[in-house]
Amino acid sequence: MPREERIDYLVVGAGPAGIQAAYFLERAGRDYLVVEAGTAPGTFFTRFPRHRKLISINKVHTGWDDPELKLRTDWNSLLSDEGAPLFTSVTPRYFPDADDLVGYLADFVATHRLRIRYDTRITRIARPPAEDGGGRGDFTAVDQDGHTIRARRIIMATGVSRPYIPPIEGVELAERYDLVSVDPAGFTGQRVLIIGRGNSAFETADNLIETASVIHVAGPGSLRLAWQTHFVGHLRAVNNNFLDTYQLKSENALLDGEILHIVRDPENGRFRVAVKFARVNEVVKEIRYDRVILATGFRFDASVFAEECRPELMIKDRFPAQTEAWESVNVPDLYFAGTITQARDFKKSTSGFIHGYRYGVRALHHILEQRYHDRPWPRRALTAAPADPAGPPTDLPADLPATIADAVIARVNVTSALWQLFGFLGDAVIATRGPDGVSVGYHDEVPVDHLHQAVADGVFGDVERYLTVTLEYGADHDKVNPFDVSVGRVSQQDTGGLDGRYLHPVVRLFEDGKPVAEHHVTENLENEWDSEDVHRAPLVRFLTDHPVAGDAPAAANPS
Repeated sequence: MPREERIDYLVVGAGPAGIQAAYFLERAGRDYLVVEAGTAPGTFFTRFPRHRKLISINKVHTGWDDPELKLRTDWNSLLSDEGAPLFTSVTPRYFPDADDLVGYLADFVATHRLRIRYDTRITRIARPPAEDGGGRGDFTAVDQDGHTIRARRIIMATGVSRPYIPPIEGVELAERYDLVSVDPAGFTGQRVLIIGRGNSAFETADNLIETASVIHVAGPGSLRLAWQTHFVGHLRAVNNNFLDTYQLKSENALLDGEILHIVRDPENGRFRVAVKFARVNEVVKEIRYDRVILATGFRFDASVFAEECRPELMIKDRFPAQTEAWESVNVPDLYFAGTITQARDFKKSTSGFIHGYRYGVRALHHILEQRYHDRPWPRRALTAAPADPAGPPTDLPADLPATIADAVIARVNVTSALWQLFGFLGDAVIATRGPDGVSVGYHDEVPVDHLHQAVADGVFGDVERYLTVTLEYGADHDKVNPFDVSVGRVSQQDTGGLDGRYLHPVVRLFEDGKPVAEHHVTENLENEWDSEDVHRAPLVRFLTDHPVAGDAPAAANPS
């Protein structure tokens, strides 16, 4: 008989993001439940990637003792206060097998006794009016057996579960990446077209190199390489062996162009594919193939939502549109976690991957705790100076710039969160005025866009000024070949690090949400920003000339 239950938080999906969200809800003692359509955690990774090799790195031997530092090269472990279990204890493989991740997720769930209900597929999510007739009601999620879960808030952690099918005439004739055989013997001697330019397309091509007679990988735009763009979703070196076979004239090719149509020849069952080439004035050529494979990625499935609470979509309807707090732009109390949050930093940072969104989920938890449970963002006090609330701050410590600089330097030298979600997640140094004067506090790992909005909304109190601390690549870093020694550089000690193309700390001062000044800490080969002369002293000067609290010196020099 169908049953009904009520909870505060419903998490849909027990992949890495759903499990990470469950961990923080469990630690906070919240009323939550995770539902999963599969029979175990991480069901997605029992099928994908199809060729079973993960491209999330697993560097076991780092030479570091600090567990926070180790997470910079451990891209699969989930976060926990206990620091366990860790994926690095599962396998020493740098690019591990997907089955290892499935086993690890099950171990994490069991270790932390997370509340997950398996074999539970949500078929419909609605949001009827409140029972008293006023305001928004709870969400109602109905599973395949007709059972109903009423939830005040929902966190969707379902990932991108539906294949993205591009609008190509005859595209239904192609074999999909998620269904095509991975046995290369079945392609022996055949001409194969793979539509798509991502890692799934190239892993498929690499699998067929020894058996297929000809392989073409096709798609619009320029091919982007992860080692140059610093976006790990672009083509990774582990999957780019195909490029060698193309450039060294081994019958394979990369086609830069648009697929216009796919037609099956009724006489022989082969395919004729029209390609409009970008490099030759959009000349259209029809090419014959034995097989056509579609490897164009996946999209978020919004079909389970009723009309009154269906989230808006963005980026070719592939992802839910989200606020800076990962909340649906049109459905309050509906939040998102995991790879679907890459809509906020699409092809710029790492929210689409475990090593990025694990920190996003932690930040989301802090946001939920602030909004619904009156728990402020974790803060370390750097100073609290008495002052007349109606007047300017007084008696601020003379060494406040040095104190802030030391806190910043200490953080950037170990943080994995700012390292992984570069330019997106930042630490915040906030000066607030209260009845006892001005207080300066340090807040770890606040999404930068959310910080600006939260300050404007008064979430952090009466803010005078605030600093953001991020790790970022330099301007136009993705347009520079890092292996080209002919690319000249200006001395960074003369430019305050502004010419640094590699990852480096950036400190910015804001007032009323507007940038006032910024300082780039000079990049370092081993990412150790601890030199007194090169790193700390210039930062102290910047913070002295552009104070987050108090007045700047009369003869301030811009950094």
